[in-house]
Amino acid sequence: MGSPVLTHALAAASRGLAVLPLSRSKLPAIRSPHPAGGPAPAPCHGQCGLPGHGVHDATTDPDAVRALFAAAPWATAYGIACGRPPLHVIGLDLDVKHGTDPLAALARLARAHAFVLPPTVTVLTPSGGRHLLLRGPAGVAVPNSAGRLAPGIDVRGSGGYLVGPGSVTARGTYELALGSYTRAPAPVPPALLRLLAPPPGPAAVRLLAPPPGPAAPARTAGAPPYGAARADAALVRFVRAAPVGERNARLFWAACRAHETGRGEALTPALVEAAVAAGLTEREARGTVTSAARRTAAAP
Repeated sequence: MGSPVLTHALAAASRGLAVLPLSRSKLPAIRSPHPAGGPAPAPCHGQCGLPGHGVHDATTDPDAVRALFAAAPWATAYGIACGRPPLHVIGLDLDVKHGTDPLAALARLARAHAFVLPPTVTVLTPSGGRHLLLRGPAGVAVPNSAGRLAPGIDVRGSGGYLVGPGSVTARGTYELALGSYTRAPAPVPPALLRLLAPPPGPAAVRLLAPPPGPAAPARTAGAPPYGAARADAALVRFVRAAPVGERNARLFWAACRAHETGRGEALTPALVEAAVAAGLTEREARGTVTSAARRTAAAP
C-alpha cells in the first residue's frame, strides 16, 4: 500500500497535473544521478533515463509516479510542475510574508487591467498564503518571477513547481481550499497572461519606444543611464510615499526590482533613506532590503 503523499500525487496526476516527489524542505527528493565534480556533459534533463533531474522528472503517468516515489520513500510532499502538458499550469504563489496583502494586490491588478480572476484550484499553504493554479496556453512559456507582478505575488511558470495539496513539509501541511475538490485549473485571463508573458525582445522594445524628444542630459562617468536614473528615482518615490501598513511591502518590492536590474547595491542607501522617511527604523529598512536581495538571488 502506498504512502499518503503518493495517494495525493496520483490523484493530482489523474487530473492532468505533472508531479514529482519532494522532501520536507520542499526540494526535489531524488538526488541527481550526475555526481558533482565529475565530467561536465551537456545539460541533462532526464535524457539519461535516470530519475533525479528535479522538475524534469515530473509526470502524469501513474506507473512512472509510483516509480519515482519508490525511488524516494522518504518523500513527504510532491510538486506540481508548471508549464507542462496537458494543462500548462501557471501558478500564482500568494505570499503573506513581509507584511504584504497579495489578495488585495491581485484585486488591484484585476481592476487596473480589466480582468476577472475565475474560480480555480486553490491550495492553502501552512504560512497562510495561497497557491492559485491556472491553465495556460500551449504556445506561451511564462517565466518564473518573485514579486515582479506585485508585492507578495510570485509566479511559477516553465521550469517551476508548486507544492501540491496533501503534502507535509517542515512548515506544515498543504490543503485544498473549500470548493477546489471538483475544480480543474481555470483558463488564465488574456489580460493577466499579457502581464505574465516574457518581456518583448529588442525589436518590440524599439517599436514601443516613444518618439525622440529633447536630448537626455549628459551624465557623469559611473552614473546610471538617463532611463535607469529615472527608474531609480521612481522606486525611491514609491517607497517614500508608502502609507502606514504598506511600508515594508513597498520597500521589499522596490528593492527586488532594483536587484533584478543590477542596481540593488547602488540604490540601497536611497531606498533605506526613503523608508526611514516613510516611518520605518533604519534597522527594519536594512533588514527588508537584505531579504529582498536574498529573495532575488534565489529566484528561479
